[in-house]
Amino acid sequence: MVAERDNETVKVERESTWLIVAKARIWASEGWRVVITDKDGKSYAPDEFDKLLAA
Repeated sequence: MVAERDNETVKVERESTWLIVAKARIWASEGWRVVITDKDGKSYAPDEFDKLLAA
C-alpha cells in the first residue's frame, strides 16, 4: 500500500489482505491518496478495495 498526501509518502508491505485493506481505508478516509498493489503488480484504488477481499 502506498499513501500520499502533500509531501508525505507512507509505504506498507507484506501484511494480510484484510489488514492492508483496513489500513488503506483509514488512510483514504483521512484525505490520503491510497493505492494497493497486489503480488501480480495490479494496482487498486479505494473504490476497488473490495475486489481484493473477494479474491
